[in-house]
Amino acid sequence: MRVMGNPWLTLIGLGEDGPAGLSTASRAALAEAETVFGGPRHLELIGADGRGQPWPVPFDVAPVLARRGRATVVLASGDPFWFGAGGSLMAHLLPDEWVSHPAPSTFQLAANRLGWRLEEVLCLGLHAAPFARLRLLLGRGVRVICTVRDGVAVAELAGWLLSNDHPNARLTVLERLGGPQERVRPVAPTAVPQDLMAPVSVAIEATETGLPRAAGLPDRLFAHDGQITKRPVRALTLSALAPRAGEVLWDIGAGSGSVGIEWLLAGGARVEALEADPARSTRARGNVEAFGLAHRHRLHEARAPDGLEGLTPPDAVFIGGGASEALLTRLWEVLPVGTRLVLNAVTIETEALVLDWSVRHGGQLLKVELSEPAAIGRKRGWRAALPILQWSVTR
Repeated sequence: MRVMGNPWLTLIGLGEDGPAGLSTASRAALAEAETVFGGPRHLELIGADGRGQPWPVPFDVAPVLARRGRATVVLASGDPFWFGAGGSLMAHLLPDEWVSHPAPSTFQLAANRLGWRLEEVLCLGLHAAPFARLRLLLGRGVRVICTVRDGVAVAELAGWLLSNDHPNARLTVLERLGGPQERVRPVAPTAVPQDLMAPVSVAIEATETGLPRAAGLPDRLFAHDGQITKRPVRALTLSALAPRAGEVLWDIGAGSGSVGIEWLLAGGARVEALEADPARSTRARGNVEAFGLAHRHRLHEARAPDGLEGLTPPDAVFIGGGASEALLTRLWEVLPVGTRLVLNAVTIETEALVLDWSVRHGGQLLKVELSEPAAIGRKRGWRAALPILQWSVTR
């Protein structure tokens, strides 16, 4: 239960209509404030004069916190807690220190202009995030409203769509919503206007088929040097790892990073990956960035077990880059009880290690033997891949 005291900080959602759209409570807080923080546009809209303090670049909440105990206002566009400053401040405030007066968000205004059901629309803040976060989301019939930095960013977003299999996406650019200079207009990805005004958002209606949601994405989606868990085996591996919301994976011997990427796409929260080869670690980072997942994936250029020190405790562990007695012994020492471990063994030596450890600690064994057709002269035959012994066990 939140108990309201006498808050020194007021968060105010501000629309493009400026003071005219503010509530009585927001007007009162502004009148009493010693200092008003906001972007230059916000401060201009309300005529902050000498009390106005623009946000530092790069963004930092420290100047606000330095005013603790004195009447202070923070201005945000629309809803301060929808990709706004409110969330950044909360980690440093007690419940009775602040109050918030939101205004309609960009997403609400955009949906009302377009006639879209907001509960059926994906809302993304891409003003400070990579466009690659759209990669898994876009598919035929999907609607997205996203905030972007400025008019230049709109053109960059259109270019990203053209380069990532969505050349026919229908775009609507929405500028300065809720104010006298509001403008809403459809644009083609190949012909973005030059006269766009911030704040600006883009509504996207996808028309092309997107990526599949099932585990085991096509290998061609990952840059690799052959060191990759192949699609069918990756699907079996993800099934055994069983990612759940909020969980952390240790990806030991990450290679191309494909298993860690699919862990995140399947709902896992974070990945701590180890890859000792510099070229492979660089390639894995590139794959992670291409899927827009760098904020949830941390890759360490190190070899296990030495590189395990200091990692966030895992809920699951995948070993795909070889195993040793020393590694399994160390994992059994440091893993929390209940951690799921999946190991894919390819070599005879690693198979022997797995068989020995499965006798001691139980778990499930699965032999995976796959064959694909290959040319034999003018006909075809089956070419077998190296068999894999998969061991799944709970610590």
